[in-house]
Amino acid sequence: MIVLDCTLRDGGYYNSWNFPQHVVEQYLQAMEAANVNIVELGMRSLKNEGFKGAAGFTTEDYLDTLPIPTSLKVGVMVNASELASAPSLEEALDSLFPKDADKSKVDLVRIACHVHEFEQALPACVWLKERGFLVGFNLMQVAERSQTEVEALALAASKYDIDALYFADSMGSMGPEQCKTIITWFKKHWNGAIGIHTHDNMGKALQNTLTAIEEGVTWLDATVTGMGRGPGNARTEELVIEVAALQGKNVNLVPLMAIIRSYFQPLKNKCGWGSNPFYFLSGKYGIHPTFIQEMLSDPRYSEEDILAAIEHLRVEGGSKFSFNTLDATRNFFKEKGKGAWSPKSQILGKSVLILG
Repeated sequence: MIVLDCTLRDGGYYNSWNFPQHVVEQYLQAMEAANVNIVELGMRSLKNEGFKGAAGFTTEDYLDTLPIPTSLKVGVMVNASELASAPSLEEALDSLFPKDADKSKVDLVRIACHVHEFEQALPACVWLKERGFLVGFNLMQVAERSQTEVEALALAASKYDIDALYFADSMGSMGPEQCKTIITWFKKHWNGAIGIHTHDNMGKALQNTLTAIEEGVTWLDATVTGMGRGPGNARTEELVIEVAALQGKNVNLVPLMAIIRSYFQPLKNKCGWGSNPFYFLSGKYGIHPTFIQEMLSDPRYSEEDILAAIEHLRVEGGSKFSFNTLDATRNFFKEKGKGAWSPKSQILGKSVLILG
């Protein structure tokens, strides 16, 4: 089993990828002590906006400043949308990865793909493997896809030398049984390593990850305190305990718990990631968790407003986040009047928001 901690990449959605240098150094030592195998230290991006901290670009110069323990492999993530929109895939990759793996601190490159981007992004695997990198592909929103679609994705992947084919529970809507089913669909055509990246909207991130292990999944994502977009992910401090037990190993949690106390827990208290009823509803209704994250951070939204917006997105569809959709949703329920979340609306097991 391979535990991949992606705190500095996924957690960056809360602090614009701005992690203090001394925190990163403590984090690396904590990951080594906790038997983590790979640390995904951030993004590699062709864009210049949206990132304030070094983990937004994870440049070679930045990586050279870090005391990375020899036991840890280093990963970075690239968005397939950037590769797909580039005039030349090869030129884009050459810009993102100017050094081959043997001269770079980067060992693993993961490409995050929506389903419609997957086949267009797959040739990047050839370029990266020729330069010595491990390559992973993270398929997003797979839990919302049919058996035919998932099996087709697995068949396309089988034609490439991918080190790990991940599926992400992007909406946090998946349960253990669906997790098992999706893995079965992947195995129809994909014989390589499978990875899982879970979200904790409904409090099932760790449960789904452990279920995936039982079904033969070997690459496991987690983040410290679950720090990640929306409600966050499976928590590294819990997953490493479970993996150590399965492997019959000891795990040293002292450095990890120390940095949680000094940095991550105070930041969590400030930023508010973690499951709550709003995120639970977003998972239940297939609504992108960024809608919730944005509303929770915006003082214009009261509890009534958020619940009204969730109901509107449930009806109209909210699987893809955009600020335009969020603004349109706010304008809709403002015109209709404030929403009221009523217990009387609990009909046939469905939670319905009454606008009036």
